[in-house]
Amino acid sequence: MTKQVESAFTRFFREKTGFPKFKSKKNPIQSFPVPQHYTVNFETNTIKLPKIEPIKAVLHRKFEGEPKTATVSRTCKGHYYISILVEDGKELPVKEAFTESTTVGIDVGIKDFAVLSTGEKVENPKYLKNSLKRLKVLQKRVSRKQKGSKNRAKAKRRLAVLHDKITNQRNDFQNKLSFRLVSENQAVALVTLNVKDMVKNHHLAQAISDSAWSSFVTKLEYKAQWFGKTVLRIGQFESSSKLCSVCGYHNKELQLKDREWICPDCKTKHDRDINAAINIKKFALIDQNLIHASSVKEFFCLYAIDFRAKINLKFRTPKLKSISCSNFRFIYVFEIYHRNRAIYHDSLLTEDA
Repeated sequence: MTKQVESAFTRFFREKTGFPKFKSKKNPIQSFPVPQHYTVNFETNTIKLPKIEPIKAVLHRKFEGEPKTATVSRTCKGHYYISILVEDGKELPVKEAFTESTTVGIDVGIKDFAVLSTGEKVENPKYLKNSLKRLKVLQKRVSRKQKGSKNRAKAKRRLAVLHDKITNQRNDFQNKLSFRLVSENQAVALVTLNVKDMVKNHHLAQAISDSAWSSFVTKLEYKAQWFGKTVLRIGQFESSSKLCSVCGYHNKELQLKDREWICPDCKTKHDRDINAAINIKKFALIDQNLIHASSVKEFFCLYAIDFRAKINLKFRTPKLKSISCSNFRFIYVFEIYHRNRAIYHDSLLTEDA
């Protein structure tokens, strides 16, 4: 308990997350820690907690190592769970090397939960939307019950059980998908999303919350650590959807409603989401210097010309790192240019002319 208080105040002073407070007894999920003096017997499938008799339990996984703190919790359904922190002494595996062929780009969305650079689309199950009708009925029943009555408590419990079911469905879907993606690839490329600002759009807030992208990314990251894989991130302001993944043409007139578009330059027909996933993969590999110069060339020219026009800089400014620029890629592509000046010199002179 003392460690939890210390951790809560540390987060408060470091991250300004809110002043720590006691948990409400009305919270549907109640829990308490057991730091020591407990035993787990896998032969008899029992758990012995301090001051009480051994309890029968369903032990689904036998752990190896030194048990630390155990946490006993009760869900809204009245089920009791115990989670045990174990120190196994094992170190995380060293991250495996990855290449362009072993990397997959992922573009998350609302209609399709995830679109891969391979062209695969993972349908969004929309568990919350599918349960909205039942949720409204249960919420109406809660509001019609007298406050403080036992019937109101029962109605709230039924509502909490449905919310718990939706959460479990979503976690199961995300765990299976994240495990498959990490198992099949050496690296995964994603966009850094600012979900907090995105949910301010009241037309999309419920759908975004139902998708739970942040939860999915968290699952991807810790599974990647377990298996020695890599998660690559690109900036949230990258124009992944508006860039042609074939020639690098920038379609500034592309709107959110446009799900398909044809590149005016190379005449390639694009699915908006698949094209974005391919670009996410390319941007991530460019940042890791894993795409050779000929592949970077078209993206370099596009970014350099576009940003040069915006901030009115000379193309060969020697002290670019001292210039403040909102898009880090502008600085980055010039670093690529100076490293590969001989390769790009002819094309840059052509663009200047």
